[in-house]
Amino acid sequence: MKVKDIMTTDVVKICPQETADVAARTLEHYNIGALPVCGLDGRLEGVLTDRDLVVRCLASGKKGGTLVGDLMTRQVVTVTPDTEVAEAARLMGQNQIRRLPVLSGRTVCGMLSLGDISARGETVERAGEALSEISSGLSRR
Repeated sequence: MKVKDIMTTDVVKICPQETADVAARTLEHYNIGALPVCGLDGRLEGVLTDRDLVVRCLASGKKGGTLVGDLMTRQVVTVTPDTEVAEAARLMGQNQIRRLPVLSGRTVCGMLSLGDISARGETVERAGEALSEISSGLSRR
């Protein structure tokens, strides 16, 4: 099975010039945990997660007006729509991440979450392995 078969295609994105306040409200409004950060040309520049907001903004004493570009993760693991789901799950486990932007060229065409993978019966075992790898990293931090 390919990533394109199970990814979310209605992706909510944010610009690096937006503020942490706007990002937090966007995450809450759409009930999501990550936002691809895209430049005006549509290219992926990073990802901002709910955890990034907490650790890099709130816990660091920064204000809600801090720019997304100053908080986002710049080194982003990505996949393409034609990536095998098993490979995407392996990347999630290896990199201890729960969400992957799906790129067509350098633009985001979808998002793949661990939840998307676990919702498919034939990939439940691999999703469980990925979650186990992700969770094992929590004790090291």
